[in-house]
Amino acid sequence: MVYNEIDPRKQAFIFELDNVLYPEKDYLLQVYYLFATFLEYTEMLDAKAMLKTMTETYEQQGHDAVFDALQKEFNIDIKYAQNFQILLGNAKLPLKLLLYQQMLDLMQEIVVDRKKLFIVTNGNPQQQLNKIRQVEWHGLEQYLICYFANEYASKPEPDAIHTLIQEHDLQRRDILMIGHTKTDELSAEASGIDYLDAGNFIRTTSK
Repeated sequence: MVYNEIDPRKQAFIFELDNVLYPEKDYLLQVYYLFATFLEYTEMLDAKAMLKTMTETYEQQGHDAVFDALQKEFNIDIKYAQNFQILLGNAKLPLKLLLYQQMLDLMQEIVVDRKKLFIVTNGNPQQQLNKIRQVEWHGLEQYLICYFANEYASKPEPDAIHTLIQEHDLQRRDILMIGHTKTDELSAEASGIDYLDAGNFIRTTSK
């Protein structure tokens, strides 16, 4: 799907961040690299081996299982769980996060058409802001308005979207939300706005 196939009456577009505008794994795998390097320096462990364990665990079981798998495999002190969480929230990445090309094209066309761009994202606000700051936006950042849902009530609760609608004097019929999970879809439904799955634009998006 491309921009010209979207209802031209839509005046504002709301995006989730992770796995909608960019692949979340691009952030997490760089954090894993930094954490493995940190442990190599402090505990004299093999960073390459740790990174392999973290990456494989992420791919097979998801992010929530990563630290436990690392601790079990390398007998890491539980105290490093806090370091891991801090790094997740404020890591300075070696490489910029790159938008999906299809989403970059879509957002650029929205801006050229003088319509509004929003991000409404779930998750830890500090961590989500850290990601946003390290995305290569190609100049789009000046047009983006971001809301961190957890500062209101996490999606699928509609509080952040309701606030957005009120603050920008929008009509619900004029808004399209683009997400990638059932949570996003339910949030759009609760807010009374139309919804599209990001998979319509990027075929690599997974539920």
